[in-house]
Amino acid sequence: MDSFEINKILGALLGTCLVLLSLNITANALFTPAPPEKPGYEIAVTEHPSEGAKPATAAPEEPIATLLANATPERGEQAAKPCATCHTFTKGGPTKIGPNLWGIVGRPKASEPGFAYSEALKSKGGNWTVDDLSAFLTSPRSFAPGTKMSFAGLPKGSDRANVIAYLNTLSDNPAPLPKAAEIAGPGTKTN
Repeated sequence: MDSFEINKILGALLGTCLVLLSLNITANALFTPAPPEKPGYEIAVTEHPSEGAKPATAAPEEPIATLLANATPERGEQAAKPCATCHTFTKGGPTKIGPNLWGIVGRPKASEPGFAYSEALKSKGGNWTVDDLSAFLTSPRSFAPGTKMSFAGLPKGSDRANVIAYLNTLSDNPAPLPKAAEIAGPGTKTN
């Protein structure tokens, strides 16, 4: 083999490496993902006090009726957007991972046709009242231990009130919700 043949082989290898390198640089320029603004996932964790520490006294939570007086369905619709992953909100809407929520306020618990409810929720009985919905939205697993719903809950009372106000509008005959003037009482000035 003469030196000219070796030069051709080495030139072909070098040319191939240069083509691969340029393809790699071009692909990285075109398909580089943007780094996340905040790395990782946010996980809600309940902290338990240490054995020697005194538990902090939590401020008493306002009753849901008081919070509903200032709630708006518009804010509730925004707060309920994550729920659309598993639920539908339209009249006669299909069952997804969770049941359709049209007419949920006042409807009997575990009664949506075509959805397989957990025994924990079936055993609750009764209708969905505003107080029951608030307790369920606070922590579904605390309200009905053994429920299939994997939602962590809405810890803020104002968020729950807004969602309940929105869910109440999803009905042919929405239930009357308390107004700020009714909660404040007669003779009390409200903003």
